[in-house]
Amino acid sequence: MHMTESPRPSGAYTTDQDATTPNPYDTSYTPGYDGAAGGYPPPPPYAPDPSAYATEPPAHGRRERRAKRPVALLAAVALAAAVIGGGTATLVGQLTDGGATATGSSGVVQGTTVSQSSKGTVSGVAEAVSPAIVEIGAASSAGKSTGSGVVITEDGEIVTNNHVISGAQQIEVTLSTGKTYTADVVGTDPDKDLALIKLRGASGLKTAALGDSSQVKVGDQVVAIGSPEGLTGTVTSGIISALDRDVTVAKDDSGSSGQGQRGGQEWPFEFGGQQFNGDTGEKTTTYKALQTDASLNPGNSGGALINMDGEIIGINSAMYAPSSSAAGSGSSTGSVGLGFAIPVNTLKADLDTLRAGDGS
Repeated sequence: MHMTESPRPSGAYTTDQDATTPNPYDTSYTPGYDGAAGGYPPPPPYAPDPSAYATEPPAHGRRERRAKRPVALLAAVALAAAVIGGGTATLVGQLTDGGATATGSSGVVQGTTVSQSSKGTVSGVAEAVSPAIVEIGAASSAGKSTGSGVVITEDGEIVTNNHVISGAQQIEVTLSTGKTYTADVVGTDPDKDLALIKLRGASGLKTAALGDSSQVKVGDQVVAIGSPEGLTGTVTSGIISALDRDVTVAKDDSGSSGQGQRGGQEWPFEFGGQQFNGDTGEKTTTYKALQTDASLNPGNSGGALINMDGEIIGINSAMYAPSSSAAGSGSSTGSVGLGFAIPVNTLKADLDTLRAGDGS
C-alpha cells in the first residue's frame, strides 16, 4: 500500500528541504500547491513564532525565568506589607477612637487622646480631652455643690471624687456640649475618695483614656480640666511638683465646719500635719497624691489631671484656698499653686470594686 506523506503546513521547514516542502523564504512558492494533483486549500496566514527563530542560547531562557522570580517575590512582599499596614492603621484608629473602651481586672480604659500633630501642646490636650470632662451638680439637704468628673465609657460611666457626691439626693451632670443628664451612684470607695456614677439614657459619649501614673516624673508638664466655680471646661496648666504626698480628706460631708463644703467648695484637707480649708472632721482617709502647681479652684474636684499625650494621670481631689483659712494671717500672699490629685493607677485598681458597688 502506498502511503502519502501529509503536506507540512506553510511555515514548517527542515534542514533537508525537498521539492515538496514549502519554503517560507522562497518567493516563487505558491501557497496551497505543493505539486500534488488537485492541490490543497489555502493555509491560514503565516504568523511566525519568534521563539522558533531565537538566536540566543538556551541559557538565556534560564536567565529569563530566574528574572521573573524577584518580581513575584516583590509582589508577595508588597501584598504582605499592605496587609500589615492595614492592620496597623486599624489598631491606631482603635487606640485614638473616642468611642473605644475596654475594661476588666487590668482597669484599662481607652479613649480619645491627642493627635500626633498636636502632641505636647496645651491646646491639643484641651481639644482632645475636654469633651470627656463633665460638671457634676450634687443636691443634698445641706444645699447644692459643684464638682467635676471624667467620662470613661460611651454609655456614661463617670469617675469623680467620693466627696463630690457623698450624701447627694440628686445628681445632675452637664456635658461639655451643654446637654444635661440625671446620674445614679454605682459605687463609692470613701477610703480612696473615689466614686463611680452612671448617666441615665446616655450613649455615644466621648471618653477619656486612662494613662499610667507610675511613669509620672517631677517636672512633667500637665493640664487640668474641670468646672471651678461652675465654669465648665476650664483649662489650666502647670507641672508635677512632687510625688507621693500624704493627703488626708474627710470620708463624707460631715466636716465640723459644715456649710455645704462638698464638691471642692472649700473642701477641707490635711497635709503635713496642718489643716487647710477648714476642719476635716472625725472620719478621714489618707492617700498618696500627685502634687501639681496647675491652678485648681473649688469645683475642680473630680476633674482630670492630664499628661501631654492626652492621658488621664490623676483625679484632682484637693487644693489649697488660703482665703478660707488664712485670711489675716499674712500667708495668703503670693502664688498658691498647691493642688493634689489621686494617681490614676489607684483608680484603675479600684474600678472593679466601684462597678460592683462595693464600699458604697
